[in-house]
Order: sequence, then structure tokens, then C-alpha cells
Amino acid sequence: MIIIQKISKRYLLLICLWSGGQLTFAQTSADIQAKESKYYKIVDVPIPGDVVLEVGGLALTDNDQLGVSTRRGEVWLIDKPYGSRPVYRKFAHGLHEALGLGYKDKGFYLAQRGELTRLEDNDGDGKADLYKTIYAWPLSGNYHDYSYGPKFMANGDMLVTLNLGWIGYGASLVKWRGWMLKITPEGDMTPIATGLRSPAGFGVNDQGDIFYTENQGDWVGSGRMTHLESGDFAGNPAGLRWTDDPKSPLTLKPEEIEEESGLSLYEYAKQIPALKTPAIWFPHTILGISTSDILIDNNAGKFGPFEGQMLIGDQGHSKIMRVFMEKVNGVYQGAAFPFREGFSSGILRMIWGSDASMFVGMTSRGWASTGKEVYGLQRLVWTGKTPFEIKTIKALSDGFALEFTKPVNREAAGKPSSYKLATFTYHYHNTYGSPIVDQQKAMVHKAEVSEDGLSVKLTIHGMRLGFIHQLKIFGVKSRTGESLLHDTGYYTLNEVPGGVLKSPQLAGASNSGKNLKQPKRVTEIPATWMDGPDKKLVVGTKPGLKFDVTELEVERNSRVEITFNNNDDMLHNLVIVQPGPDSPDKVGEMAVALGLEGPDLNYVPDTDLVLFHTGILQPETTEKIYFQVPKRRGEYWIVCTFPGHSYTMRAKLIVK
Repeated sequence: MIIIQKISKRYLLLICLWSGGQLTFAQTSADIQAKESKYYKIVDVPIPGDVVLEVGGLALTDNDQLGVSTRRGEVWLIDKPYGSRPVYRKFAHGLHEALGLGYKDKGFYLAQRGELTRLEDNDGDGKADLYKTIYAWPLSGNYHDYSYGPKFMANGDMLVTLNLGWIGYGASLVKWRGWMLKITPEGDMTPIATGLRSPAGFGVNDQGDIFYTENQGDWVGSGRMTHLESGDFAGNPAGLRWTDDPKSPLTLKPEEIEEESGLSLYEYAKQIPALKTPAIWFPHTILGISTSDILIDNNAGKFGPFEGQMLIGDQGHSKIMRVFMEKVNGVYQGAAFPFREGFSSGILRMIWGSDASMFVGMTSRGWASTGKEVYGLQRLVWTGKTPFEIKTIKALSDGFALEFTKPVNREAAGKPSSYKLATFTYHYHNTYGSPIVDQQKAMVHKAEVSEDGLSVKLTIHGMRLGFIHQLKIFGVKSRTGESLLHDTGYYTLNEVPGGVLKSPQLAGASNSGKNLKQPKRVTEIPATWMDGPDKKLVVGTKPGLKFDVTELEVERNSRVEITFNNNDDMLHNLVIVQPGPDSPDKVGEMAVALGLEGPDLNYVPDTDLVLFHTGILQPETTEKIYFQVPKRRGEYWIVCTFPGHSYTMRAKLIVK
């Protein structure tokens, strides 16, 4: 699972966005949370001090008790989970990292590391006395071999997903790793699809269609959600090594996938029929970094105005995104929006309570998150107030149709200048993640407001199939003067109605080919250092978003070579910043505010707080930088500024 850390809540930053150099103010996380809380309130579910509730799964029983499986191998039953005094009882223990939970036919089902298990309490004492293996799969012993589920299908069959191992890249070390499996209650298994890397979240909609979320990694440029059908290949070729098995619905082989095609996943899918294009992209570091559970709002309006839409958890950012999905020419696609942030730990699981509130189960041990707690259980409750939001974005052959939760002010909403649009995509390659590539501006040519003020039709020049479309709205308010709670949406455009894109293309709109020089990143020994550096230092990483050193000492004005070894399984950089207790937080929040330009700038903002830095390093890679230590004595900081990592990934550089 990809991880991130706390973002400071105290600073209001003035930043220059992609929108034609226009200056605008970025809200702090605290500002956003305060506004969101007027509509959706986060309520703690108290946890006893002697219960380590690292939530792996959530399920409600027939009598409205909340079952919670944990990474510690326990299952807890919680009576009265909606009140201030819930009662905890241990139902089962001795399990192996249960990262899912379901309840059916008076028993719990859960995916352990190596099997799907059913738990039953046959003597009625409130404790499981039957631990029944439904289906088992082999284990490699690799720490990354997580297993998730189950989720139930309408006929009672269950779905589980199996994470890839990690040996410097994603690997299917034993059978069916990187696959989604369907398992009957009797234990018959059918492989459904492969190409999965870290499939922590998945679910089934009312039409019986299956979706899963994916985290950035090798072959995965950014977080995404994909509609999976039998025989689909979702992109990571490691699991293709098992397609010789008679049960496999695919015949595709790993060697048939080019490691560096130079194409996006959308374009490469034209060459590989089994390769499934994502229905939704979640731009990395902008809409989370480690997508988790999928929950569909089926509460008939009791949770607000987004009935039928999907809510997507993010473990690293401790927040929830919202997704409007539509089907165009038989293909799922849609728009993703921010929804609610500020949860206490990393979100892994979400389920509906009987009162239409949402239970949110969290964990962050080893998978650090913006929420500071190591684990948590909270409820998200609608206050009854409707926020002014972009409710839906629907694709047209020549633009988008927007629907709002409240009537808009017609004058501002009818101005094309109120809307800014950028399109971009990611590389499809075996490298860990991808920078934003082929970014272009699009232009809103016309904005037509409906009579009731609830919708706006945008005619757009510069739409592109296979690209993410970032739509940002400026100055549009409701008729009563409310500002949009969230003013940006991200639409993944795979198809248009009628099958023919009628949006004219813009000449000279491309932002590609940037040659961004960062003078504070010196990777070659300066020519004036005739005798070489005065001191050579080595800094590495260790699990849990940490450097492998806590402090280093250097002489003032000395010449230093630092070798940064990223021996972690995610992206990192090394940035040296000015002294001051708030410096890492300030620089970290500035890195988040870089938005689409972040990858090009190695997530290093242009600020006097930054002294020297490396680039963004892939897992298992190294970079050396050279710098002259400042003359002023003090405690400087070594920080990773990959969005959010700065909260814990820091060390002191003591200048003597």
C-alpha cells in the first residue's frame, strides 16, 4: 500500500496555478475540514485502551452489532456502536492479518493471508467456535502478500483479491497473486481477472458490475478505479505468469507486454485487447495517493444529495473522494471530486450503518497517513445541510454537462472565463508511478445555463479521448451567494456519446517538453572542488516513512556529498531546509500546492526555505548531491517533500 504523512494545517499559501498564470489562494487542510464539517460530521467511536483496533474489515450482523477484523488477527463484536458507550467483545483470535470482513447466514467470512475463512458461534456464547477454511491459496512469506475481502455477489458467491509481493518491484511469487478470485460458499474457485497490483478496495454495484481500486506503483502511473470483467487484464503483468492454468480466463503472457512502450495505458490498450482502461483516474497527490475501499451511496437521500454515487477511501491522505460514474457506449467512466478529509488515521474500510451514517475503519502502522493515530474507528454523519457542489459531470461529444446541487447565479455561471480546463495523462510502463505527461490546456468556448440554474452545458475546444480532464470553476456561486465547497473535478474521458469526438483541437496548447532547471539540485561535483568533498554522507530509508538516520553533523561552510539511497518500495526525495520547527511543515504544504506541476519540479517548491535537494527517486535507486554547508550554525532539516511525507520523514542536519 502506498503511504503518505501529515500535512500542516496552519499555513495559507499564495501559489501560481496552471490556469494561465492566474494567482489564487490555496486553502489549508484546516480550512477545508472546517467547511466540510458543516455538512458531514466526523464522530469518534470510542475504543477501549486495551484494544488495538487496527481495522482490516467491517461488517454489521443481523442484530446491528459491528464486526471488526484487525491486522492483529482478531475479530471484535461491538454492541451499541452508534452511541458514546459501545461494548467490545472479542469474537475470534489467532488469525493472520484479516484485511476484510463479511457477514452472511449468521457467520463471518474473512480473507486471511492464506485463505478465505468462515467463523461461526454455534453455542451462542458470543465467541467463534468454528474456524472453517472455505478456500486456501499458497503463501510466499513476502511481507507484501496481502489478501483482501470478501465482497458478496448477488448469488452469494464471494470475491477476494490477492496483492502482489514486493522484491524491488511487484511480483506474483506464488499462484494467483495479482488476481481477483470468485469463490462459492462450498469452496469452488474461479479466477476472474489479473493485472492487479495492490487491490485493497473493490465492490459490486446494483447492476452486478465489479470495480476495484489500484495504488500507484510499477505499471501504475497513478491511483485509479477499473471495471473488471472475466478475462480482463488490469495492467500489471506479474500475475500473467499463471495464465497457463486451465482455469485462467486469459491466455496473455507477461512477455507480450512491453516494459517501455512510450504510450499511455489508454493508447497501449488498443494493441492488447485484454488490457482494461481505467474508468476513473485519481490524480496522484491531488486526489489521494493510496485508494482503498469503495462504498456506493444507496441510502435514498439519507446521506445527502449524492444517491447512487461512489465514495472512495484513501489510506494515505485519510480522506474520502466522491465519484460520479456513467456508462457511455457501454464503457464506464466519470468524474472524481474531493469529498471529506480529516479522519484520524488511514482509511481502509467503510460500511453503512443502519442509520445511514458511515462507519470508517482505519490503520496506519507501516502505512503512515495524514491522520496521526495508528488506528481508529469513526462515523461520518450527514448534518442534514446540503453543500453547494458540482453534483455530476457528464460527457458530451463537444463538451461536458454539469449539474449542481443548488441553482447557480446565472451571470457568473454563464461566463466561459469562469471555467478552466487542463488535460493530462500518465505513462504506462514498468517504472514505479509516472509523472503527469502530455499536459495541455483546453478552452471553454461557451457556457449555457439551464432555466432552473441547476445545470450548465460547456462547449469545449481541446477535449481528448484517453485523458484526464481537470475542470476548475472560478467565482461561480449559488443564487443565495454560497461558494462551491469543492471547485474542481477530474473527468476520465474514454468515450463520448455517438462515438465521435466533435471538440475542435487547440493549436499550441501543449505544455509538454518542459526543461525545468532546479539550481538547488547539484548532481555533479563542482569543478571548483579540486580536492573533492570535505565529508561524504549516506542517507537511506526504512519502513514507516523514515530516513535511516535521525541526525547528521557537518562543519559550517564545509563541502558535502550526500548519497541518498531510496531502498523503500515507494517514491522519495531528500530536501535540506532552513532551521525552524515549522520549516518541514511549510515546505511540505507548499509541495502539495504544486498540483499538476509537482512531478516536473520533483515536488520541491521554489522557496528560500529550501537549500538543496535531490530529485524524486524511484524505489531501489540512488542519487548523489553536492552542496556547501551554510555559514550559520544551527539545526537544519533533512526532509522528504513527496506530498505529505514531511511530517515523519525528516532528520536533523546539525551545523557546528
